[in-house]
Amino acid sequence: MVGGVPPLATQLSRADAALHAALVGWNERTPLPRAAEDAAAREQVIELRLAGDARLERVVLSRLPPRLRADVADDVAAHRDLSGLAPKQRKGPPIRLGAALPLAMLRRYYLEAQRRSGIPWRILAAVNDVETSFGRLREASSSGALGPMQFMPSTWASYGRGDVRDPHAAILAAARYLRAAGGPKDLRTALWHYNPSTAYVDAVLRLEHRIARSRLGLAALYARRLFVRGPNGWKRLN
Repeated sequence: MVGGVPPLATQLSRADAALHAALVGWNERTPLPRAAEDAAAREQVIELRLAGDARLERVVLSRLPPRLRADVADDVAAHRDLSGLAPKQRKGPPIRLGAALPLAMLRRYYLEAQRRSGIPWRILAAVNDVETSFGRLREASSSGALGPMQFMPSTWASYGRGDVRDPHAAILAAARYLRAAGGPKDLRTALWHYNPSTAYVDAVLRLEHRIARSRLGLAALYARRLFVRGPNGWKRLN
């Protein structure tokens, strides 16, 4: 036994089972079940710990069943990819949060954008998750990007139609931009133009794979909460 490793693997398996049980009968037009939120948060807390300890991650992953092992590996790697891109925390106003649209509505927007542009809907969903947790994070970025898909005003002027903060308009604009940047033929290049960072591209593609792995993949990501690192460790914001 290595520092409580079997309990961590068991906790992940139990949280994953509880999450899927809560999502199986869920109507995506209705609010997310509290049981799904709580189970997803338990998974996140463990994955954040694994992201900070590669040795612990390897041992815990070796004790998980194949599908869960792949999901956790993608989650942890995506977190590492994105953590290096996050600006340093500064004291200032509280982070502004809001509710995400119902998942059924977001899914409809992703599929509409795919029909219009050819950009896979799972890529658009992954970008929406990475950028603002499906629209829950209402802050402008440190560089001034706005809205649920985080557009710079100059880019929105070229690809956007309507309000940059409107999820429907933003998702369609993201699809237009990614198509103009090389998608769907070369999604890696298109995503790099969206955010010129290999780590960002890798994170989006990892989450796209996670969504594709299970029919509940998108719902499982949607169930997640926002966490920030504070002086006493990770803190859940919502």
